[in-house]
Amino acid sequence: MPALPPEPSPELGPEDVGWFDSHSHLQDTYLLGERGPEPAGVLGAAGGEAGPPDTGQLLSGALRRAWEAGVRRIVCVGTGPATSKDALALAAHSGEGDLGGDAPALWATAGLHPHDASEGTAETIALLEAAAARGDTIERGGRLVAVGECGLDYHYEHSPRDVQRRAFAEQVDAARRLGLALVVHARDAWDDLLDVLGAEGVPERAVLHCFSGGPDEARRCLDAGMVLSFSGIVTFKNAGDVREAVALCPMDRFLVETDSPFLAPVPHRGRANEPAYVPLVGAAVAEVKGVDPATVARASSTTASWVFGL
Repeated sequence: MPALPPEPSPELGPEDVGWFDSHSHLQDTYLLGERGPEPAGVLGAAGGEAGPPDTGQLLSGALRRAWEAGVRRIVCVGTGPATSKDALALAAHSGEGDLGGDAPALWATAGLHPHDASEGTAETIALLEAAAARGDTIERGGRLVAVGECGLDYHYEHSPRDVQRRAFAEQVDAARRLGLALVVHARDAWDDLLDVLGAEGVPERAVLHCFSGGPDEARRCLDAGMVLSFSGIVTFKNAGDVREAVALCPMDRFLVETDSPFLAPVPHRGRANEPAYVPLVGAAVAEVKGVDPATVARASSTTASWVFGL
């Protein structure tokens, strides 16, 4: 059984730890246009880098709104070689003032989404291994914190199921070899997902992102040693099963996320999501758990820090 996260310190409130958006695709949303040595628009007009008009300002605006909403840390998640490189480059600027004034700290993941499993994992795993060799992993003071998102998606089946399973297994192995956390995507594939994890061995730190199952799936994932991450789905009227999963999940075994720009929580549903909305997810979790949002902010941030090795 993988190690479990620590209990959150009761002395720390949201003003101390802030909210932690454990899963966002900021680089997909704001770093648009032609890719160069660095993602287009990372520095924006202020940094003098070439890129599509206003992408830097859009990114800075999103980060400013997140900071004003109490968000202090964000993980930018890669879904393929290009977006993983962008996430790493964006996170490399965290804390340097290039992203605006007060802004959340950023970290990155690198992985291959199951939709694109047919492309093969060779380039993604080479990227991960090169980052580790350069010392870019969190263990060596870098910004790379996890492998993923990776997993299985049988809802759309953009890649054949056997190809998805092989790509997932290869990334689970990479996470274990490199000592990184694992960020897992699962949709309509619970049995096969847990079979792959059972065969490969669940890494010590693994998170089932954007949990969309019910209480039975939650128990199985928790029993396997994973942490559950809840998104804006928890605010949706028809998501009773997800709220049941929230209710049974221990306070030290969940994260909150936006999955920006997807799945904006109520009352923003149907519009682009952004990290500033993660407190709305946290408030919905707090309501289900019967606690105040400050407790959820503290607990989820503590667990996220453990998951990502911060």
